[in-house]
Amino acid sequence: MRCSAITKAGESCKGTPLPGSAYCHAHDPTHAEQRRRYAHKGGRTAGKGRPSTELKRLQARFEELAEGVLNGEIERGVGAVAGQLLGGARACIRDVLAAREQEELVARMEAIEEQLAEQKDRKRYGS
Repeated sequence: MRCSAITKAGESCKGTPLPGSAYCHAHDPTHAEQRRRYAHKGGRTAGKGRPSTELKRLQARFEELAEGVLNGEIERGVGAVAGQLLGGARACIRDVLAAREQEELVARMEAIEEQLAEQKDRKRYGS
C-alpha cells in the first residue's frame, strides 16, 4: 500500500502510509504542526552555522598554519598553540553535532511514543 498524496511534481507519493491513515508521515495532515516545527528548527541551522562549513573553514586554517610553520613564517611554538586552539574549536563543533543528533533522536522517539499511545487509545476505545 502507498501513500494517497500527490507530490509537488504531480506524481503519487511512494511513501508507506502510517497505521490507520491513508498518508505517510510527510503528508498526513495530523502531523502538519510537527512538520512545521521541525522545518522551523531546520531553517535556523542554515548558512554559516552549518558544521560542515565550519569544519571546512577550520581545515583551511590548519593548512595555512602548517604551511606557515613549515615555511618559517610562524614560530613552531606559536603554531603549536594555535593548532591546539583550532583543535579545541573542532572538538566543540563535534560536540555540537553529537548533541544535535541526540536531541533529534529524542524528538523522534517522543513522536513514536506519542503515535503508539494514540494507537493504544484507539484500540482501547474501539475507534
